[in-house]
Amino acid sequence: MADFGTVARPYAKAIFEIATAENALADWSDALRTAAAVIGDEQASRYLARPAMRAAERAEFLESMLDGTPGAQKFASAAGKNLLGLLCENNRLNVLAEIAAQFDKLKADAENKIKVTLIAATAVDSEQVAKVAAALQRKLGREVELALEVDPRLLGGAVVRAEDMVIDGSVRSRLQRLAGSLID
Repeated sequence: MADFGTVARPYAKAIFEIATAENALADWSDALRTAAAVIGDEQASRYLARPAMRAAERAEFLESMLDGTPGAQKFASAAGKNLLGLLCENNRLNVLAEIAAQFDKLKADAENKIKVTLIAATAVDSEQVAKVAAALQRKLGREVELALEVDPRLLGGAVVRAEDMVIDGSVRSRLQRLAGSLID
């Protein structure tokens, strides 16, 4: 079977086109993430994997599990029912998390936003966070959604991750580079 990214891409693009036409990107994003969380639940996954269960029964089960959750109304629509039906018929429910991730990437691109993770050795004060966000916004030319993480293994400094870009200013990586140059 092809990797999840390849399988998920056409589904994500199709849902993105529907969501754009409906002006409902945020609702579809919520719906996809919630559905992926349901599929990711061990008990639900085990229940859905039963060989005797038909595709239509799987889709109905998912609709019932999603009822009342963020974005649930999207799976009650014709497009949502079709999506669940196709995923169930083609045994692609395990790709739902990747579909949600690719959809969110398309959404961020359309909204000219980028998700950035700032990983620091210690907690970062709000003034520093604002400075980093402003600098990244200037550098990347996009609105920055900054998530913060603390990793004491860095020893000091920080690592910035934005899509495929990594800026590593951690003390740990500097020490590793120094050790590598001493060994050479």
